[in-house]
Amino acid sequence: MSTPTTRSEKLDLRLSQAAKQMLYQAAIAKNCSVSEFVLESALARAEETLADRRHFGLNAEQWETFMAALDAPTQVSARMRRLLTEPSIFEN
Repeated sequence: MSTPTTRSEKLDLRLSQAAKQMLYQAAIAKNCSVSEFVLESALARAEETLADRRHFGLNAEQWETFMAALDAPTQVSARMRRLLTEPSIFEN
């Protein structure tokens, strides 16, 4: 979760004993409460689900500007060049 907020809403759900046990074990593994684990997991899944359903609309002029920006040649900065040429911290 990104920003801590006051939790004032409640959500009930019915689940099997096996599902409850799995959630309990997963929460223990993450060192958090079952409630925190379920909320964090559900919110992550919701963000994944909604991410590919969000869109933006452009009028014709905005679309042309957007396409021109995509078609424009790249501009490589010194920082970008250094990033792409220095060895990674994972390469040892």
